[in-house]
Amino acid sequence: MNGCELEILLIITRGQTKHKNGRGITMKKLKILGLILVFNFSFSQNPEWIVYDSSNSDLPDNRIMAIVVDSLGNKWIGTIGEGLVKFDGVNWTVYNTSNSGLPHNTVTAIAVDRSGNKWIGTFGGGIAVYDGTNWRIYNTFSGSPSDFIYTIVIDSSDKKWVGTYLGGLGVLDGLYNWTYYYPGSSGLPSTDVTAIAIERLGDRWIEWIGTREGLAKFDGENWTVYNKSNSSLPNNNITAVAIDRQGNKWIGTWGGGLAKFDGVNWTVYNKSNSGLPYDEITVISIDVQGNKWIGTTLGGLAKFDGVME
Repeated sequence: MNGCELEILLIITRGQTKHKNGRGITMKKLKILGLILVFNFSFSQNPEWIVYDSSNSDLPDNRIMAIVVDSLGNKWIGTIGEGLVKFDGVNWTVYNTSNSGLPHNTVTAIAVDRSGNKWIGTFGGGIAVYDGTNWRIYNTFSGSPSDFIYTIVIDSSDKKWVGTYLGGLGVLDGLYNWTYYYPGSSGLPSTDVTAIAIERLGDRWIEWIGTREGLAKFDGENWTVYNKSNSSLPNNNITAVAIDRQGNKWIGTWGGGLAKFDGVNWTVYNKSNSGLPYDEITVISIDVQGNKWIGTTLGGLAKFDGVME
């Protein structure tokens, strides 16, 4: 395919999944109906798909919120309301509030640290750390900035960057040393931190932080905020951030499509000017070939090679 290569591969259905507690908290997240693994796909041949769902496997729920693969190849899967699932390729193991130390059955974020511990963000129960035997919990009573977790990213020094709903950004160094960032006391523009990506720039590490009020760049000391008022960012509601090998930032928004930022110039891709199937972006992942895999709410999953005529 010449020029702009953007392939729509899979339709993902989505509703506005709402979880509420006594404070009226509402979460909008992607609902993927089942776990789909893709093998040997090329545009010129039939794609080979293996679909796992609750009807043909021990997957307890078809609404998948998070997936991570550990160093042994195990898939750790977060669901809405049915807990955490481990899949080793043959066997399914379900961890929930009834049979384990998991504090909440809606799992929204998963990360694996250098020791192989799983850091499991939940939407209502804080963070659970699982070492394969024991569980440790971080909640608002033990240091977490919020019990409602959007994202967890672990940097090269093993610090955990935790984005939350209404709790801002928390950074955990070691077991108990938390640093908190809030609007007013820092340059963070919102208490809702929805996405985090980290890049190395020389001898420094730069955090790119997606919020409901724009994109923040943090170098450990200084904050720079990009929004519709001061940049070409198409929407302030950031839902995903990914960084490619060239250092370009790929930014997903809720309603404004996809933006690429090279540090100087912005390029916006939306339904009207590109092959992007829908302007509500839920996730961005970049593979080893540099293809951008872009999940949307109603337009499915798109693969983009990043080339425009």
